[in-house]
Amino acid sequence: MSLNQKPLILVTNDDGVFAPGIKYLSELASGFGRVVVVAPDKPQSGMGHAITINSTLRLQKTSYHPWAEMEFACSGTPVDCVKMAVNNILKKRPDLVLSGINHGSNSSINVIYSGTMSAAIEGALEGTPSIGFSLCDYSAEADFTQAAAHLKGIIKNALHHAMPKGVCLNVNIPKLKASEIMGVKVVRQARANWVERFEERKDPYNRSYYWLTGEFVNFEPESLDTDEWALSRGYISVVPTQADLTAYSAMAELKDLEKL
Repeated sequence: MSLNQKPLILVTNDDGVFAPGIKYLSELASGFGRVVVVAPDKPQSGMGHAITINSTLRLQKTSYHPWAEMEFACSGTPVDCVKMAVNNILKKRPDLVLSGINHGSNSSINVIYSGTMSAAIEGALEGTPSIGFSLCDYSAEADFTQAAAHLKGIIKNALHHAMPKGVCLNVNIPKLKASEIMGVKVVRQARANWVERFEERKDPYNRSYYWLTGEFVNFEPESLDTDEWALSRGYISVVPTQADLTAYSAMAELKDLEKL
C-alpha cells in the first residue's frame, strides 16, 4: 500500500447488515480508509465457523451504511461473507477486516461459538489483519459509542503495526459509561464453560420443543491475566486469537501412540 493510498477495510458481523453495532463500526472505520461492508442478511449469532455448502449464496446491494464505498447483504454465514468479499467482490485483498460490534460478550469460551469472531479468524486465515469487537450488552438500546477513543486506537494500531501471521484480536468492551472504562488490557482467554440445560416446553398442539438455557461458569475467577478478570475490573479486554487448536503441551505424552 502506497503512502497516498487509503487502506481498504472490510467490515462484517453476525448480527446482520442492518444491526446498529456494524453501522457504528463501519462509521468508525470510515475515518481510517475506504470501507466495504459485506454482512449477513439476517442474524447469524452462534454460527461459529460454519460455511454454506449445500445451498446457494445470494448477494444483494444495500444502503444501510452511507459512508461505505460498497455494501452487500449475503444470505450466508459470517465466514461466507468474508470469503465472498475476498474472493468475489473486492479487486484487491483488504488491508484490514473488522467484525462486529457484536451485541453481547465473546470472551472466554464464547469465542468458539461466535460468528463475530469466526469472521475475524477467517480474515486472519486469508492473511489479513483482523479484529472482532463485542460489547457486553445484549440490550437493543446498547450504547456502542462509549469506547470510541479506545476502538480507534486499536484500529489505528492494527493498520500501522504488523500483526503476527494467522492471529486476530478478540476485543470485548465492558458495559460501562465512557468515564468508567479503565483502559485496555492484553490478556488471555479465561478457562470457563457453560453449564447447559434444555428446557422442555409445549407448543399449542402439546408437542414438546426445547429451549437451550445455561449458566456461564468461570473456572479461574481469581486469575489476574484473563479476559473475564479484565472485563470485571472495567477494562477492555484484547485477546490474541488464532485458528490453530493444537494442544502442544499434550504432544509429548502422546508419542507412545506412534509405537502402535
